[in-house]
Parts: sequence; C-alpha cells; structure tokens
Amino acid sequence: MTLYDYYCKAYKVSTDSRNIEPGAVFFALKGERFDGNDFAMEVAEKGVASLVVADRKSLPDHPRLLKVDDSLKALQDLARQHRQELKDLTVIGITGTNGKTTTKELVSTVLSRKYRVTFTQGNFNNHIGVPLTLLSITPDTEIAVVEMGANHPGEIKTLVNIACPDYGIITNIGKAHLEGFGSFEGVINTKKELYDYLREHHKTAFVNSDNELLLSLIGDLQFYSYGSGIEAACNVKLKASDPYLAVTAERLGDIQTKLVGAYNLENVSAAIAVGNFFSVDGEDIRQALEQYQPTNSRSQVIEGKNHIIMDAYNANPTSMAASVNNFKNICGDNALLILGDMRELGDASEKEHKAILNLLASSGFHKAFLVGDCFSQYNDNPEYHCFAKVEDLIAFLEKQPVEHHTILVKGSHGIHLEKVLPLIQ
Repeated sequence: MTLYDYYCKAYKVSTDSRNIEPGAVFFALKGERFDGNDFAMEVAEKGVASLVVADRKSLPDHPRLLKVDDSLKALQDLARQHRQELKDLTVIGITGTNGKTTTKELVSTVLSRKYRVTFTQGNFNNHIGVPLTLLSITPDTEIAVVEMGANHPGEIKTLVNIACPDYGIITNIGKAHLEGFGSFEGVINTKKELYDYLREHHKTAFVNSDNELLLSLIGDLQFYSYGSGIEAACNVKLKASDPYLAVTAERLGDIQTKLVGAYNLENVSAAIAVGNFFSVDGEDIRQALEQYQPTNSRSQVIEGKNHIIMDAYNANPTSMAASVNNFKNICGDNALLILGDMRELGDASEKEHKAILNLLASSGFHKAFLVGDCFSQYNDNPEYHCFAKVEDLIAFLEKQPVEHHTILVKGSHGIHLEKVLPLIQ
C-alpha cells in the first residue's frame, strides 16, 4: 500500500500525538520546542493511527511505521497528491497583509449557502497548515477556501504549488513582517506569487479595483473585479460604519453586518463578488453576511461597563492606522486606546511606531495605554501611559478601574491584550 492508500482509509491526518482519530496518518514533525519522532513508536504501538510517518532513521522497524527523509515534505507531497486526485474540486486561495482570515470566513459563509465547502480553520495558513487544510478535504467537497500566509520571501509560491488554486484573492498588500521580508518590496513580490501562479496556469483572480497596487500587479491575468467604482464587475459601496459596517451592493441592496470598521468593506466586497461569480442567490448572500458573527478578537464589539472594540488578533502599521482612523470616526467622548507593539518590523520598527504615536496625537486622542517595549521607548507624550508588558497594565487596571469609556484594543497577538478584557468589559 502507498502512503496515499493509508490516508484514504479515513481521509484524516494528525501531527499531534495526543489527539489522533482512528485510521488517521500521523506525521512526526519537528518544531523549535518539540520533535514528533519522540512519540512515533508510542503512536505506532497504540494502533490508533493507520500509519506513522517519521524521519528519524534510528527508530526500530514496525509494521505501522514509515521512515522517510523528511516528514514535513512527505506531508506536503501527500497534500499535493490529494489535491491533484480531486479533479472536480474548485480551490480558492486567499492571501494578503490584512483581512485574509475575515475574507476567508466571509467567502466560505457565502459559498456554503449553495455548495459543500471546506475552508481553513483558524489561522492554519502556513507550510504546515495549508497541507493540513487540503488533507481535511473529503471527496464530497465541492469548493475549498484555503488561506495562505507568509512572513518570508517565496512562501506563497511554496503554498500555491501545493494547493494549486483555480481562483485567488489578494486582499491587500501592506507593511507587515518586514523583518522577514526585508522590505515592503519583498512583501509585494511574495504576495504577488499568487497572481503569478494563476497567470501561469490560466486561472482567475478576484481583484479589488479600488486598490491601485493590486491593479498594477495584474498584467495579463484574467480577473473579476469588485470595488466601489462603476468599472467594477461587482459594485459595492460603503453605507455606514457607526460602528457596524453597512454596505450597498448592486442587485443586492443594503446589507447590515456585525463587523466593525469601514476597513472591512473590502472583505465584504470580496465575499459578495465571489458569491455573484459562483451564482449564489442574492438573498442567500445577504443573509450569510448579515448573520456572520466575528470571533477571535477580530472586529468584535463587546458591551459592558465600557463599549469595547476588540481587534487584537494581530497588528501591523497598515491595520493599526486603519483601526485608529476608524476609531476616531466612531468613538465620541471619553475615548481610550489600548495598543500593543507591532512585531516583526525589523529596522522599520522605530519609524512605524512613531508614526502611530503621531497619528494618535494628530487625531486628538488624550488617553492611551501603550503596551510593549517599542511604544514605551518611542513615546514622548506624557498623557499616554506606557507598560512594558500586559501584566503591568493589568496590575494598573486593578488599582485604577476604567468605566464608561469607548475603548479600542489593538495589538500583535504576541502582546496578549485579550488578557485585559476581564478588567474592562
């Protein structure tokens, strides 16, 4: 039997020895703090997995153990083979600096009204997550929506050559992971690898026609456009964002969402465009978008002793500025910003953190709690309180409670600003 034969017994794989479903194939992967090979024999002997794939050649022989040169490559190769076997499957690849997870979820929600859809769970969007997403697809799936993330050059190229998308969306391209990419030009070159793949294989992109940078990268790639201009094949305009986003879409009318911020317009527009392209009924598109509830600290509104806009899953200069500008338009009196450092900016860190601090001041904000070494180092506004880590802010809030404020919480996930929620909600 081949590795693919073992996989097809259950169409399941696992990389966690603590959680293996019967019949799954277990891949012993190595990480910075773990090595799945340490548990390979234990898994093989338990007999839950149909096969254990490991790359430690010193492991003893076992009928349920397959030794390979590289278990990660074996996982990726299996995912690529499975994608190629599913000849009737349509794959939509989504990448971008901001909004790719929200767009992925909105697109999947809309398409699910008509099709059997499998989509990336959480943010499993890297060199391990994309193969796991593909290997979660069963033969009855009609459309797969696959999120693709990157923080180093060439990573999108690797992922598209595994997922082989038929369609693609780049949500936008902004300043993020500059430390890994080396420059903004490096970000652009990597993100456009999705367009490069689609062009080479005569596939189609969904493109925001309001985004001049994306339009400049299209070239002769065939595409279906969405945006607020009359030239867009799918025309969607902002109606309100106070705080919830409402849009008006051609042929669909008004749509009231539970998403916060005008910056979500491009995410909703992409979902409408995909729904239109794949002939989802207009009323189904409207209901799907109106019923979608954001989670995981993405554009959430939390009501309590304060009115909180929680957007602290990630942060980079582009998304931070968009959140601050949106907050300026909706916050009213008694506004408070709780902002965490933007990570992985490399040499651009000082410039970008200072730019956000200048934006706060020019926007007239007088009250901010800034968390992290960068904001603390570069802030010179005596009205803003600085904290080295979130635990310091928590200690401050325990002594000086905050009530009756409108609060924006925004920062990189690694700052863990979600820990302050029990004290402010």
